[in-house]
Amino acid sequence: MPIELKILALSAILLLVHVFAAAQAKTKQYGAEWNMGARDAELPPLNPVAGRLVRAQANFQETLPIAIIALAGVVLAGRASGWTALGGWIWLGARVVYLPLYGFGVPKIRTAVFLLSLVGLGLAIWPLLFG
Repeated sequence: MPIELKILALSAILLLVHVFAAAQAKTKQYGAEWNMGARDAELPPLNPVAGRLVRAQANFQETLPIAIIALAGVVLAGRASGWTALGGWIWLGARVVYLPLYGFGVPKIRTAVFLLSLVGLGLAIWPLLFG
């Protein structure tokens, strides 16, 4: 199996980590009844940590489709290489590091890690655009 597909499988697990981290933080603030209910009631704003985890999840969900297109695309096009695998690993590794940085509110390093993840995506998608 191409390593790019394994990276995508691991990214699915990372998505679950994002979903559960944000849900756990929201449940801690709003309570189990809210979590198990219809969630129709107006609620106060999220506390800072829960808000950051929700935003980190949204940010991951914004870049995940790009990674899917890039990594699955190079496999389907027969353009997978060591470079595309490296790009996928850079993207995934940066995204793993990004979550706790955002959760703990680390500003500038978090942005640098996000930019590094984009470099990884660039390496992965390059062969589809210019290969």
